[in-house]
Amino acid sequence: MRIEHNFSLLPYNTFGLNVCCRQFCEYDTASELENLIKSGILESTLWLHTGGGSNLLFLSDYDGLILHSGIKGIEILEDTEKDCTVRVGAGEIWDDFVVWCVDRELGGVENLSSIPGEAGASAVQNIGAYGVEAKDVIERVETISAKDASRHIFKNEECRFAYRNSIFKSDNSLIVTHVVFRLKKLPFYSYNLEYGRIREALPPSQEINLSKIRETVIAIRDEKLPDPKVLGNAGSFFKNPVVSNEKFSQLQEKYPSMPHYPVEEVEKIPAAWLIEQSGWKGKSYRQAGVYDKQALVLVNRGGATGEEIWELANLIQNSVMEKFGVKIEPEVKMVF
Repeated sequence: MRIEHNFSLLPYNTFGLNVCCRQFCEYDTASELENLIKSGILESTLWLHTGGGSNLLFLSDYDGLILHSGIKGIEILEDTEKDCTVRVGAGEIWDDFVVWCVDRELGGVENLSSIPGEAGASAVQNIGAYGVEAKDVIERVETISAKDASRHIFKNEECRFAYRNSIFKSDNSLIVTHVVFRLKKLPFYSYNLEYGRIREALPPSQEINLSKIRETVIAIRDEKLPDPKVLGNAGSFFKNPVVSNEKFSQLQEKYPSMPHYPVEEVEKIPAAWLIEQSGWKGKSYRQAGVYDKQALVLVNRGGATGEEIWELANLIQNSVMEKFGVKIEPEVKMVF
């Protein structure tokens, strides 16, 4: 375990914001985290647990303690004819885990290729892309309570998974140490190709396999999402809003071409469409901006502050509300 003071968080936020924290602690085992909590340090200081910072927006320097998991390791717990149960350390890079699965022909996470962040955050955020969410493959999540250092294992149904949400996101005292996934083996696994442009983008003359799907997903993402190492961003900044059927009927009457996706008894509208129609795609605000290939992505054009990005987000929210009467909520977490 290492503890640093006045530590730069530049490598730990994908917006590329040059902010610092008063203290930074990276632990390598669940026992180290347990002992740290028992020491009482979290009771006497402001603290925040982060992963790769791909879903955070720091509005200023953080006058407290940043905790980061260095727990690594991918371990097969059970291997049957049809599936494989795998335990992953929260500090493992998510896309490295996807590669590990694809290389072993274990299906379930290939559509989640190239998502930045760490394995622990996949459960906290319930990451999703191209018709797949982390909850679809998570069997259980191991945690330690920041309140009393007690350990608890949450079964999938106890995790309260929802759209980009979970019990671990709503209760930040639950620190994820390991995530257990159940992956499927071929031929007992069905590819998910119906979302986005995956099926039409796959090479027509080649046999479909997990590697080809991964390559296709990465190519599609690269077309519309900037590399955080080149242009600071946190991926999708806003959640796609849901509206009542009555509200959608009113909007559709005025905007017949409005895309939508039925979800139970409501309608989901792409936030990117709302933002683009409000005139923000490609626009800049001070050193922040809206990506010119995907209106859902806010970017640091170089030297932007967290406050500038947040101000831009507020301007976009107000524009969408004024034009459509629809409130769009940030997917990214603000750190004040």
